[in-house]
Amino acid sequence: MAFQRRRNHYYHRFRYLLPAISIVSGALLVLLAVLSFLAPYPVDSDNPGHRVHLHTSSFNVGTDDAIAAPPVFRVPNNRRRSDRDLWTSRNSKFFHGCSNASNKFLKADAITHPNRYLAIATSGGLNQQRTGITDAVVAARILNATLVIPKLDQKSFWKDASNFSQIFDINWFISTLAKDVKIIKELPRKGGKTWTPYTMRVPRKCSERCYTNRVLPVLLKRHAVQLNKFDYRLANRLDTDLQKLRCRVNYHALKFTDPIRKMGEKLVHRMRMKSRHYIALHLRFEPDMLAFSGCYYGGGDKERKELGAIRKRWKTLHISNPDKERRHGKCPLTPEEVGLMLRALGYGSDVHLYVASGDVYGGEETLAPLKALFPNFYSKETIATKEELESFSSFSSRMAALDFIVCDESDVFVTNNNGNMAKILAGRRRYFGHKPTIRPNAKKLYRLFLSKDNMTWEAFTSRVRTFQRGFMGEPNEVRPGRGEFHENPATCICEDSVPKEIRDIGSRKYGKGNNSIKKDEVLDDQNVDDDPEWPDTEDDDNHSGLGIGLDYDTVNSEEPELEDMLSD
Repeated sequence: MAFQRRRNHYYHRFRYLLPAISIVSGALLVLLAVLSFLAPYPVDSDNPGHRVHLHTSSFNVGTDDAIAAPPVFRVPNNRRRSDRDLWTSRNSKFFHGCSNASNKFLKADAITHPNRYLAIATSGGLNQQRTGITDAVVAARILNATLVIPKLDQKSFWKDASNFSQIFDINWFISTLAKDVKIIKELPRKGGKTWTPYTMRVPRKCSERCYTNRVLPVLLKRHAVQLNKFDYRLANRLDTDLQKLRCRVNYHALKFTDPIRKMGEKLVHRMRMKSRHYIALHLRFEPDMLAFSGCYYGGGDKERKELGAIRKRWKTLHISNPDKERRHGKCPLTPEEVGLMLRALGYGSDVHLYVASGDVYGGEETLAPLKALFPNFYSKETIATKEELESFSSFSSRMAALDFIVCDESDVFVTNNNGNMAKILAGRRRYFGHKPTIRPNAKKLYRLFLSKDNMTWEAFTSRVRTFQRGFMGEPNEVRPGRGEFHENPATCICEDSVPKEIRDIGSRKYGKGNNSIKKDEVLDDQNVDDDPEWPDTEDDDNHSGLGIGLDYDTVNSEEPELEDMLSD
């Protein structure tokens, strides 16, 4: 009987507890659901304060993504293991720059004719002018003439009043090339008066024979000739000794002035103080650039109206198919696309990024995804004071020279375009040790960026690395003779059968010294499986479009501002 009473007692207690337990459990379930709903979308955990735009570009913010299925594409919070050294090129220790003249190349004193003076007026921005100066020395050698220090373009889109001696060390330039070409600072006076040279122009890609037939007869008659708008006026293919002269000019004789070099070295030092390695990005994404390209980046009517208004400034500008330009890889990558490419190649969010750019279309909104992917984001304006940049900031060429130095000294150089700065730095970095230089395979990457939301990050990474083979600045990546010589100076790259850990090719401080050569073996014509689709520029002057594959020779000469604006 007592047992029965105890059982009834526990039964009644449990009956009252059961509702309380149910209420508490239900409350816990509701709390968990609320917390799950309020949790933020996953971001790069290395930088939780920044949202990475993974489903829409900076320009394409639509409503479709809001109802899409949960995405599987997510940038990881740390770098992925890479099958290569991220900071060096494979086999680079087997290659070195070699530009010494052969024994057959006579000294300037032996070949220079009296009363033959060649003057040059360059065109475009700093780096386009650099190609003109380099080719002017070779043109003077072909004509057996004395070269007058080239005039820099002071009236172009870039509006820089600097002369040669304010950008380059003029005395170094003259003395370094003294054995190759006689160079003077100005024309001698004639009859006590200033000598005004006869002015003319030569066609693009003018060969040795072209100079002999077109310019030499005028030079013999007039004795002083000035070639105007001198950019890309020399053939891509020349005699070996003339090609090596090009390299001596570009890589050794053209040295920036002391103020530019010292400020540039200061910027490099500050980047090195922040991190052992850094990437330099040359970013061309200015409104004028995008307007001319005819490319479309998903900004809707606002983008079409803004860029369309800019395009109206150029009457001869062709009407292009924006989708076709992007499909064919002729459009610059967006800042976000460059960032995703670099992360996929194995560079983590902790990497320090120096960005050389003009005014980016869309401003901070466009740059935000790149800064989220690489929070350690710098420019010359952020690592130098206004006072330090004061003597440079009013001169576009001097500011460009500072960027050139920081990009040249970077461990990895990457570009979203194929302008003159990108080309010259690519060639220079090949010559001085094949430092990694990344050019986007824009044609294939474009399709990948379109479909990235339908794949995992691992699949995206694998595809990027596959597409970028042959676009990373490795030795033998491009066959000799392909591309512009300034970008691919194959004649000046020699190969050693045994690697040399210490090689004295002279200081690479922006032009110092000349290199000693122990073996002068030009690269063989290697046909790699993933050979980049570079045009043979000697035979392909008529392709159209802008961006990654643009040859600036195709820009209509009736629109000189276009050519100048796009040049660097």
